[in-house]
Amino acid sequence: MAKCDACGEHENMPYKCRRCGGTYCGEHRLPESHECPGLNEWNDPDGVFDSGFDESVENRGGSSGGVTSRLNTSTGGPLGYFRGNMTYLFLGLMVVTFAVQMTLRVILGRPDLEAFLFILQSNHINYVWTWVTSIFAHGGPMHLFFNGLVLYFFGPVVERRIGSKKFVALFLISGMVAGLAQVGVSAFMGVSSGVLGASGAIAAVMGVLTVLNPNLRIYLYFFIPMPLWLATALFVGYSAFVSASGGIGAGGVAQLAHLMGVAIGLAYGAKLKAEGERGPQQLQFGGGGGGGMGGGGRGPGRF
Repeated sequence: MAKCDACGEHENMPYKCRRCGGTYCGEHRLPESHECPGLNEWNDPDGVFDSGFDESVENRGGSSGGVTSRLNTSTGGPLGYFRGNMTYLFLGLMVVTFAVQMTLRVILGRPDLEAFLFILQSNHINYVWTWVTSIFAHGGPMHLFFNGLVLYFFGPVVERRIGSKKFVALFLISGMVAGLAQVGVSAFMGVSSGVLGASGAIAAVMGVLTVLNPNLRIYLYFFIPMPLWLATALFVGYSAFVSASGGIGAGGVAQLAHLMGVAIGLAYGAKLKAEGERGPQQLQFGGGGGGGMGGGGRGPGRF
């Protein structure tokens, strides 16, 4: 027996919303009945009802929107797959970026070029492309694995709740701010440092979900059950303790970036909750679970 996310009633034969992933009773099964976040996308000018037909009527003999209209995120365009699937696109970018890193570092023997392209450095903050590329770059296979694992479980849940556009903004902005905070403070302290990794952005995603449903049950490392608020508190507590005792980059991990990412997520989650947004009651495979974050090691700070 499942519980309706809208009214709390128990339902023997629940309905699953394909847009937001929530569970609802018969009365609240329709998107408009449970204020589904996906309804916001129906008014998108590039949405599912934009066929370009009326444009071709007004412009006989011409194209119906041209290349730009065809390369949209509606269901009729080739980019339509990415609507609701930006989490998986980001995971793919992380893997591809790491492959390029390994090519430069191992095969071509050009770690200097790898740093130039992918590492956000305190002495080269003006390399603005690294503000973004450093989010998808990682220091090693395990660093990539753990960050990818957490994003795989938590990302789709948050993306379904807030929509793909807001999810992309949350991920990229929090990732950039987290990395810039780490190297900015290091530069202010006169310490040369560099960061790479997606943990700042992923910490923000976790922070949002923590506010929307702090009691959401997860399984840390797949077998330790705990509410999400406790996992987040432990993560923040550990990063704060290590930063206080060993510095913001202790252990080769960008601890300040972790804390900044969580702070952004908690703040944005509070805003969403004030607007009436609700978190899921349970997590599913591909949208639930838990795992470790970040990674240790030498070289640029990983987060």
